[in-house]
Amino acid sequence: MTSNGQTSEAEPAGKAGLAAPGRGRVTLQIIADHLSVSTATVSLALRGSPLVADATRLRVQQIAREMGYSYNRSAASLRTDRTNILGVGFHDITNPYFAELLAAIEETATAHGRSILLGTYAENLERQDRVLNTLKEYRPDGMVICAAGGSTAETFGHLIAAGVPLVQLSREIPGLDLDFVGSDDHHGTVLALEHLIGLGHRRIAFLGENELISTGRNRYRGYCETLARHGIPLDPALVYASIGTRENGLKGIQKVLDAEIPPTAAVCFNDLIAFGAMLGLRHRGLEAGVDFSLVGCDDVQEAAQWYPALTTLKNFQDEMGRKSAELLIRRIEDPTAATQRIVLTPELIVRGTTTPPKR
Repeated sequence: MTSNGQTSEAEPAGKAGLAAPGRGRVTLQIIADHLSVSTATVSLALRGSPLVADATRLRVQQIAREMGYSYNRSAASLRTDRTNILGVGFHDITNPYFAELLAAIEETATAHGRSILLGTYAENLERQDRVLNTLKEYRPDGMVICAAGGSTAETFGHLIAAGVPLVQLSREIPGLDLDFVGSDDHHGTVLALEHLIGLGHRRIAFLGENELISTGRNRYRGYCETLARHGIPLDPALVYASIGTRENGLKGIQKVLDAEIPPTAAVCFNDLIAFGAMLGLRHRGLEAGVDFSLVGCDDVQEAAQWYPALTTLKNFQDEMGRKSAELLIRRIEDPTAATQRIVLTPELIVRGTTTPPKR
């Protein structure tokens, strides 16, 4: 070490006496020269190719690590016009439903040699526009999008004009001829209502009505149509409009319980609202599955862990996330293919929060 704190030329720097160039300066040629092999051999070895002898491959990989070699993805994307990045735009990642979707997307992308780049924007159209523009600047090969409430076909016009392959997930925008993966939300609510009506309930609330998103419209339509089919009048006092959060579930259940003729059961837009509603019932000295019946939607992992465990609709988000990533990868490979709609059929999971009404 010299008096000014710098390493002298005679003193080896880095592990095993290797030079330690600045970040990003180690190239295939530097590694090849150090090992007296060709750059092609280094490239194949770093990719784990069986064309390179095991001993050589391990030695190349070891030296690359010690020298701090990092794959230049930007340079590779310029050569291939592909970044191997899939953009993911979600309005919410705090909801475990979307976290489960994201995990499935990432696992599938990784299995296909892709990475994901995530952007979130809440239910805010201006923020969504900024986030999607930022994602676009990173030149992803395509994007999976769950749109913010109130989005229209024009919202994604800039992405379509730029030729970015898109797959809609969970929420579907009217007027867009894009690939879509989601759940049959109308059918799911019908299953929930039929279950509650079969138990004897006639005063059934709906918590989380939201006309700004396709899932909200379809679930509420299933609610209204099923009531009508059974000759049960729709009472606006039993409908609570909100986005799907625990807080709104707590507020919503207390509001509908204040109706002149209170409900004995409720269908919730999602599991988060149901969790909040369970707490709201306890604020009134009531218990789900004993004094009141609740059905959620999504069957997130937490649903089976509550006490009592939540009766809910299983939407198969693992499969939804996987299929959305696979569909996007196919769209990237064949941009001219006909668009596809993959709609999964939900399943009612009966647990401990539904029971016949008290007489």
